[in-house]
Amino acid sequence: MHISNLFKIAVRAIGANKLRSFLTMLGIIIGVGSVIAMIAIGQGSKQSIQKNISEMGSNMIMIHPGQDKGPGGARQDASEMQTLKLKDYELLKENTRYLSAISPSVNSSGQFVNGNNNTPSSIYGVNQDYLEIRQLSVSEGEMFTDADIKSSAKVCILGQTVVDNLFPDGSDPVGKVVRFNA
Repeated sequence: MHISNLFKIAVRAIGANKLRSFLTMLGIIIGVGSVIAMIAIGQGSKQSIQKNISEMGSNMIMIHPGQDKGPGGARQDASEMQTLKLKDYELLKENTRYLSAISPSVNSSGQFVNGNNNTPSSIYGVNQDYLEIRQLSVSEGEMFTDADIKSSAKVCILGQTVVDNLFPDGSDPVGKVVRFNA
């Protein structure tokens, strides 16, 4: 048989079985569309995860205080665990030459309050290097200084979500009083 004859037979078969042909085409279209959609979702997720990992910093090391399990695997009381002190931070800063930035960090969760508005969030006690480590920047206002840290000045940098929740009218938060767990 010639190819032209085979083509004519195929066209007659499609014409004779219109519903079957339509359902077959529909199945193929849905199947191919599903595969394309799944690949696109997978690629999007992969890019999102890679972006999150790159924002953490490719060469970042986090040092946490001692473990909460003692000898034999028994959990220790929180007061018994070794903790990192400011002296440990200073020793690391002075005695290492391959650290480009280092920041101690303490944190707590609670409520930020401004007037009648409040929002739950976390607060972090850090130094100026934290922004470099986390690849962040201050969009309005300015970063606190070493003098602010040494004098325990009551200054902070607010994230955009906290600003949106505490200042829903769009007012400028720079210079305003914000309370935490008050």
